[in-house]
Amino acid sequence: MIKVITAAQMQELERRTMGEGRIPSTTLMERAGSGVAACIEQWVGTVSGKTITVVCGKGNNGGDGFVAARLLRRRRANVRVLTMASLSELSRDAAVMYRQFVKVAGKSSVIPYRSKDTARALLQESHLLVDALLGTGLSSAVTGRYGEVIESMNEVNRPVVAIDVPSGLHADTGTAFGQAVRASLTVTFGLPKTGLYQNQGIDLSGNINLVDIGIPPSYVDAIQSHVTVITPQWVQGCLPRRERSGHKGTYGHAGIIAGSVGKTGAAALAAQAALRIGAGLVTVATPSSVNDILEAKLLEVMTLPMPETKARTLSRTALDRLLAFMATRDAVAIGPGLSTHHETVELVQALTARLDRPAVLDADALNALTGRTAILASCKTPPIITPHPGEMARLEAEATSQTVNRDRIGTATRFARERGLFVILKGARTIIARPDGAVAICPTGNPGMATAGTGDVLTGMVVGLLAQGLPSWEAACMATYLHGAAGDLAAAMNGEVGMIAGDLLEHIPTALNRIFAPSANPIPPGT
Repeated sequence: MIKVITAAQMQELERRTMGEGRIPSTTLMERAGSGVAACIEQWVGTVSGKTITVVCGKGNNGGDGFVAARLLRRRRANVRVLTMASLSELSRDAAVMYRQFVKVAGKSSVIPYRSKDTARALLQESHLLVDALLGTGLSSAVTGRYGEVIESMNEVNRPVVAIDVPSGLHADTGTAFGQAVRASLTVTFGLPKTGLYQNQGIDLSGNINLVDIGIPPSYVDAIQSHVTVITPQWVQGCLPRRERSGHKGTYGHAGIIAGSVGKTGAAALAAQAALRIGAGLVTVATPSSVNDILEAKLLEVMTLPMPETKARTLSRTALDRLLAFMATRDAVAIGPGLSTHHETVELVQALTARLDRPAVLDADALNALTGRTAILASCKTPPIITPHPGEMARLEAEATSQTVNRDRIGTATRFARERGLFVILKGARTIIARPDGAVAICPTGNPGMATAGTGDVLTGMVVGLLAQGLPSWEAACMATYLHGAAGDLAAAMNGEVGMIAGDLLEHIPTALNRIFAPSANPIPPGT
């Protein structure tokens, strides 16, 4: 995994690299600009013949922009720089890169900002825009000329590549200060910044690519950060290997307690996902009257009918049989499609109190614990919970889905620490937190996954990995990453709008296969 850091921590890394590492600041700038140019060419294909406008501020972010402009011109792009400052106003390093660009492109390629109308016309004539205005140093609202040019960049409906962070976005909190650039791609340097994964940063950053600018690894190791981003290389290292001598018993037996009348689909999705992620055996315990319906939906999964209420949900009288069911399974999932019938709620609370093996609690299992989260403390093995923001708000006293989303990292970290369990807080840039305070951010996934049943697929993937013997942290992070990767594959094939949860099931094997040949970029394009 890769550490996610604050702007101040990145400044410290650069200071040490320049001071102790004796690497000139202009060398770091050259590497940054070179990385931007390379990422742009990788993203759009050849830039030859394309008109690219680089919008440069007066600081080092603008200097990175001048480097990128020079190198893009070398790749035969038609490059213009819209500059917000005169040469005398530029930072020392930015001025050096300005002069180098002018040597190559001529002064006519540098266009001073005059007015919003003239800037808009220039931007409108471009195929691609590069945001090199402000970078990570933002501390106040963006207004005036900078606000005007950002507004124009957003209005002309052209792809925008942001350098380090989108201008107007706070690098730590992900809050937009006044006007903020809406980027299609953000090329960030050294280590990713927390603001790219929080609040408005999720929407404003677009895809995120990471560029190595030569920060010594020992300096990175010295930086203290409890937040990381999951990488394909890390997932590859966790993936259970399939031994030639293995059999279905080798890869674990997952038990899933799920389903009720009208909600057998949730149980079916979770069960199939557990198999798709590699579990050897899967059995679903479900209300007796819906058992035949579930059997008709599932070919490779076993089912076990359980006592039910008159409402066709699991009954409190099923407790002993379900405890015996759990005792013979390697890992258990509880929740998908169970309903909130009062007897079923009591049953879930009793089962949770006696959990003694790896488990994942989702959906109606979490609803059953509203106001009763103290029960989780009695679990002999810390469970994994997978709430969406609404469910998280119900578990947290005095929280709302809005307050949860405003501080997703803090909310997940706090709950995991206080309850001594693992939290997968679902949503854009899903957060995984563990009891010791460590947090991982999932870079995969897309808006097409905001559809019924995708959470059930995630639950099945988690329990399938737990059944294969993965520790809870590895199972939670790996399942979340591959869940998003399967969603990205489905979106690439069919588009986001019409995606359904079943599409994810079909793409889990492909997502697994691609992990064995990951991108050289530790944060893959499309995240």
